[in-house]
Amino acid sequence: KQRHTAKRIFERLRDEHGYAGCSSQVRAQVAAARKRQKEVFVPLSHPPGEAQYDFGEATVIIAGEQMKAALSVMTLPYSDVFHVSAYPRECTETFQAGHVAGFGFFGGVPTRISYDNSRIAVTKVIGRERELTREFLRLESHFLFAHHFCRVARGNEKGHVESLVGFGRRNFLVPVPSFDSFAEMNAHLEAACLADMERSVRGKPEGKAERLEADRAAMLGLSVESFDPRRVAQASANSLSLVRFDRNDYSVPTAYGHHEVTVLGGTEEVRI
Repeated sequence: KQRHTAKRIFERLRDEHGYAGCSSQVRAQVAAARKRQKEVFVPLSHPPGEAQYDFGEATVIIAGEQMKAALSVMTLPYSDVFHVSAYPRECTETFQAGHVAGFGFFGGVPTRISYDNSRIAVTKVIGRERELTREFLRLESHFLFAHHFCRVARGNEKGHVESLVGFGRRNFLVPVPSFDSFAEMNAHLEAACLADMERSVRGKPEGKAERLEADRAAMLGLSVESFDPRRVAQASANSLSLVRFDRNDYSVPTAYGHHEVTVLGGTEEVRI
C-alpha cells in the first residue's frame, strides 16, 4: 500500500533532484507508464469439440427452504452451447454428476476440457504441472477426455464458461425460483439450455444448433458403461456404531462397532 503516487513522485523530483517542471508533466508520464504496464489479451480461437467447465452458485428455494445451490456449468466455446445443472453443494460427487449430465446433454464427450485449479481435481500445483485427485482421474479415464488446467489466477483462459455462469444465473434463475426438489430444478435448467440453442452466435452466420453439429462430429462417443458419480473413503465405526463421513454421523449395525468400513458417497445416498 506504500506506493508512489504521481504527486509523491513530483515532490521527490522537485525536492531531491531539483526538478523545475510542473506537476502535470509528471502526471502525464506516470499515466503513460501505467498504460504500458497493463495486460493485453488476444481473443482465443476454439476448435470444435472442446469444452470448459466451472462451478457457480445461485440462491434458490427448494422444498420451501431458501439456500445456495451449486451450479455445474459446462460450455462448448465453438458453438456457444452450454449445460447447467444444480446441486446442494460443490463436491466430488456433484462435480462428477455435472460432467455426466453435460455429456448426456451434448450427445458426446469433449476431446479436451479446461478447468481452474479446484481441489476437487487438483491436489498440488507444481509450476505448469498438476497432481490430480484419484476421483478426477477415474472420471477422465472412464470418458477418455484430455484435461487443461488454467494458470493460477488466470480465469481469462476459460472466460467462456465464466461468462455463461453469470448468463445462466441471470436468465434462468431470476427472480429467485422455487422448486419442490433439485430434480425439478434440473429439469427446468435443461429446458432453458435447450431453448437457448435457438439463439444465434454473434458474428457467425450459423445458429447455435447448427454449430453444435460440428462440435458433436469432433467429440468422442459416449461410454457404453455407465459412470457412477461417487466418492470413496475409508472410515471406522466407533463404540456407538456411528460412522463419520462428510461431517455427518451414520448409524451401522452394532456388529460393525470398532471396525474399518468403506463409505461410498453419492449425490443422493451414502452407502457403507
